[in-house]
Amino acid sequence: MKNIALIIAGGIGSRMHQDIPKQFINVHDKPVIIYTLEVFQHHPNIDSIEVVCLEGWHDILKAYAKQFGITKLENIVNGGETGQESIRNGLYDLSKRYYDDDDIVLIHDAIRPMVTADIISDNIRVCRTYGNATTVIPCTSVMLKTTDLLGCEQQIPRDDLKITQTPQSFYLNELIDVHKKAIKKNMEPSIASCALYIEMGKKVFLSTGSEKNIKLTTPEDIEIFTALLNNKKPDWFRN
Repeated sequence: MKNIALIIAGGIGSRMHQDIPKQFINVHDKPVIIYTLEVFQHHPNIDSIEVVCLEGWHDILKAYAKQFGITKLENIVNGGETGQESIRNGLYDLSKRYYDDDDIVLIHDAIRPMVTADIISDNIRVCRTYGNATTVIPCTSVMLKTTDLLGCEQQIPRDDLKITQTPQSFYLNELIDVHKKAIKKNMEPSIASCALYIEMGKKVFLSTGSEKNIKLTTPEDIEIFTALLNNKKPDWFRN
């Protein structure tokens, strides 16, 4: 009964407007992906880590992993043309080493470095209780629906909406089977594993995320991440 972290780092990150992939951008002399890996490295319930990485960056990642003590890193595989293909590459590689029906895989974006141990723990708990788990946060904004991108005549009740994050956890063998069935049906690539599950007629279950568990997509996100790293709670603040 293993808990395996599958970290997706196959994107180029064109919206970051940098010469290197966004997951390798240094913040306080440490690459973004290492911040992410460290959380899974130090979590007591994570047994191993696999990374889906851009071709040509494997040796660099291995060197960083050695430098920062990411000893749970078992393997690195190439990404695909789409996010779904990248995840599938990782899953197929994991299936060569993990066979038990009670092994679960936690799929997480390398560019969500503010994930916490509590988020990971709750994701594992929900997955082992209900069969899968998608990290979410409440929708706190007014949501408007438009059909012409110019105006709106309808709002969607925000209490009915959740904003998804990662990690998203599934039983490994079941998720591989879902991917294979999606290929046979010639389904278009899904934007997330939870979306793929829903498209295949399955129910997904929700675990607790955090507003701080941001995805680094733009230069502004790097600024926010840096501010969060530097943040110190004021003396008057109490949990």
